[in-house]
Amino acid sequence: MKKVILFFLLSFAAGTIVFSQEFYYKRDFSYVDTSTFMVWGSPNFSVQFPFGKGYLASMFNFNYNVGFEFTLKSKSNWTFEGVFNYSFGSRISKSKKDILGDMVFEVDKNDSVKIPVIFNGAGNTMTELRMEGRYWHVGATVGKIIPLDRWQNSGLWVKLGIGYYSHKIYFNDPNNYYPQVDQNDYRLGYDRRSSGVALNQFFGYMFMQRRRVLSFYAGVELWQIFSKPDRGYIFAGYLEGPTDKLPLKFSGLVGIKVGWILPFYEKKRVTTFYTF
Repeated sequence: MKKVILFFLLSFAAGTIVFSQEFYYKRDFSYVDTSTFMVWGSPNFSVQFPFGKGYLASMFNFNYNVGFEFTLKSKSNWTFEGVFNYSFGSRISKSKKDILGDMVFEVDKNDSVKIPVIFNGAGNTMTELRMEGRYWHVGATVGKIIPLDRWQNSGLWVKLGIGYYSHKIYFNDPNNYYPQVDQNDYRLGYDRRSSGVALNQFFGYMFMQRRRVLSFYAGVELWQIFSKPDRGYIFAGYLEGPTDKLPLKFSGLVGIKVGWILPFYEKKRVTTFYTF
């Protein structure tokens, strides 16, 4: 499944660049998009895959990420951004036993198969308790757009960023059947929330159309996350116990990212060249 999604996103990114080049050749060659000061907002979407041995990478599989960036672009094509990201849908790679400890035990489904059952404190239950990874990030980036032709607001876009990153297990118990994870005092000992500093880099292509609302970008984004558990105590699993002395650990993310440009302000737009 991961390979299929990654192939799809790589194909989409490649198609985006081809599409932008096709638009370029259809542009009116009596115009040139001169570089100028601009302000825009950018909703974006990405699919990210973890790597490394840190708290995030060892707990979660791939995730979906939505974000918003507020961007200032100088006349010299430097970009400065405030960034917010929210990630969801990440499946848990650890077992329920590792996360919930004595809440989980196994019963025989048949002669050869055992299934985990979660104990809610009042009796045995087969009710499913769903879990997924949820992350959020706030930060800032600085970047540079490198034009490839005379449309000076378009081109290769390289960005470096730094920010604060937090990730945890989200428990979905719609019937409020499990007080251990429904009540805040208990849930904090199970959700494995970890936080820390994150660095990120983006390598992609910015396509700035003359009609700015049709502009977009696509590329590859890398993350280096240095986090540690911050709830004070973990109730179960190999990390069970106080978290004060646990070290920072590295987790990485790599993803394909696409974004849409919502223009807010532009000092100057298109210069017309007349030929006689």
